[in-house]
Amino acid sequence: MSTESTQSQACCNTSAVVSKGYSPKGDWTEVDGLKTYTTGPKDAKQGILVVYDIFGFFNQTLQGADILAYTDDQKYQVFMPDFFEGSPADISWYPPDNKEKEQKLGEFFNTLAAPPKTLPRIPKIVDELSKKHGIEKWAIVGYCWGGKAINLSSMEGTKFKAAAACHPAMVAGDDAPGITIPYIMLPSGDESKDDVKKWQDGLKVPHVVEWFPDQVHGFMAARGDLEQDKVKKEYERAYKMVLDFFHKHM
Repeated sequence: MSTESTQSQACCNTSAVVSKGYSPKGDWTEVDGLKTYTTGPKDAKQGILVVYDIFGFFNQTLQGADILAYTDDQKYQVFMPDFFEGSPADISWYPPDNKEKEQKLGEFFNTLAAPPKTLPRIPKIVDELSKKHGIEKWAIVGYCWGGKAINLSSMEGTKFKAAAACHPAMVAGDDAPGITIPYIMLPSGDESKDDVKKWQDGLKVPHVVEWFPDQVHGFMAARGDLEQDKVKKEYERAYKMVLDFFHKHM
């Protein structure tokens, strides 16, 4: 199992998707000392924890949380903590096509985005939210960098019933055998086919791997250009797949 943080080599029943000027439906609260986006019906007994990508609270990601909360017949309370505590990566660093951008990204991945910094907080956050909001079952969703965090949070003793990794970064075959819950992975066209295959071959749990070969790394989150019809359509399809998977396995 690898906890090293490195930048990725890749870097419909859903609600109507807004291409620009999205107004989030949720509220802002504090969980384990972290600013947290909170959305969904307050009486829902099932929860989804969202681990965002390195760019933090982008409208595309907030809209995704609202889709998860309100689309399915089975409603969810959805929570997205600010693991980077107000200091996410700057999206202008992508692509890392010069030494300055490479240096800034490298430093970010070795500090704020180092998985050992985030992983211990996840079960504490779940416990606090369960107590405050009466949630009885949990799923977890992660984008890009967050995909690594949820993989490592899906091992023995996990508090989650199902997991979804969306265009995940740092896919490692030796992470797969330890996963103990149903798992859906949605790679983009930028992820490594070899890395994903090695990971999939090591799984011992019910799972789905669905490729989105004409989408870029990040299309369900900060890097999704929803003004493009094809991106918007695949964004909707991907979220529907996540919801269908959770509905089946929770």
